[in-house]
Formats: sequence, C-alpha cells, structure tokens
Amino acid sequence: MARNNQKVVPHAAAALDRFKYEVASEVGVTLKEGYNGDITARDAGKIGGQMVRRLIETAEKNMAGTTGTRF
Repeated sequence: MARNNQKVVPHAAAALDRFKYEVASEVGVTLKEGYNGDITARDAGKIGGQMVRRLIETAEKNMAGTTGTRF
C-alpha cells in the first residue's frame, strides 16, 4: 500500500516544522536545521508521539468549545 505524505493543509507546513523543533527540545532531542535522518527511531518516535498527543489535546479542547491552542 502506498503512503500519502501530502499535507492536508499545505500552508501549515511551516507551523508544524516549528512545532516539531519545540517538541524535540522539550523531550530532550537535538535536531539540526534541515535533514535529520541520523536520529534514532526511538527519538523520532518520542517527537512524533508527543506531537500527536498535543495535537489531539488541542483538537479535543476545540471540540469542547475551549481555546487551548499552543501554536
């Protein structure tokens, strides 16, 4: 099965990139500008997992009618 890595909202790419660097610094993973293919799967998972948790939290708050937008 082919993967579709296209952004649903293309103009949000820059905000998601800033969000990724913010989360990486919070979980203690150092990212450099540009390509980061040399980080471990464990570190990439920490970053991605935390990003998903926070995005879900924000969506739930928005659905509940409260504003808790962090980015």
